[in-house]
Amino acid sequence: MDPITVRSFEGIFRRALLPLHGEGEVRALTRAVFSGKLNIPVPALDPDRLLTPPEAQELSGILQRLVAGEPVQYVLGHVHFMGLRLAVDARVLIPRPETEELVDLIKHRIPYRPACIVDVGTGSGCIALALKQAFPDAAVTGIDASEGALDVARSNSKVNGLEVQWVQLDALGVELMPFLHRQAQEAPTLIVSNPPYLPLGDKASMQSQVLDHEPHLALFVDDGDPQRFYRAIARAAAGALQPGDELWFEAHYLHARESLAVVLAMGFAQGELIHDLSGNARFIRARR
Repeated sequence: MDPITVRSFEGIFRRALLPLHGEGEVRALTRAVFSGKLNIPVPALDPDRLLTPPEAQELSGILQRLVAGEPVQYVLGHVHFMGLRLAVDARVLIPRPETEELVDLIKHRIPYRPACIVDVGTGSGCIALALKQAFPDAAVTGIDASEGALDVARSNSKVNGLEVQWVQLDALGVELMPFLHRQAQEAPTLIVSNPPYLPLGDKASMQSQVLDHEPHLALFVDDGDPQRFYRAIARAAAGALQPGDELWFEAHYLHARESLAVVLAMGFAQGELIHDLSGNARFIRARR
């Protein structure tokens, strides 16, 4: 590949991505790619700097993946979440800002310092690791049905120097309740989950960037029983937690009230619905 400047390559990125994205998003994507792969903040990047052949080749490959609709987080291979740098790939969901809100709410609202934390459906480990960082003395466990997801979580745990136990376990299986009961022996305990909550019927209205690349196992739930994860996890948690312990969920903003009703029906004494920064009912907090 002939030598090419940063400015020229930025122009190539812009022309290729503008038919797919707005001007602002193209600018953000370009900055993320150049700073993420060249390790130079864009304001400090000399536009007349010649790219080395390996750099140009890598950036060309990245552009092809972006044009094909692959999320930039997977292309770059990492995200930043609550101050942590976490690896992500197609085995795990990309952590969303709303999930950062969930962690921040837990940090500031629970009235105790948990001795035990269990993250059900941990994926990349983002919630478990962020809570371990916030409560370093707690014994934190992340569980997931996907061994591939747990491989990503283990790697993130090691890279960030945070000790979390990772366990392969199906949240809908009969083993969840006895597992949580064993974990919750060290009170006080906190259980948290961002389970699959998108009805399969939502597929038709979803962006292809999400639908074609992120793991459906972590996204979707059958239309016939969209509350199945909330019911199963709340039932198991109610049998394990002690009075005063808390269970937190992220929920579908259109179905969060139904999810709260399901959680309360499983045996929780108190529950509240908390809105996200966009004003949508998003988070469930329940107390034994």
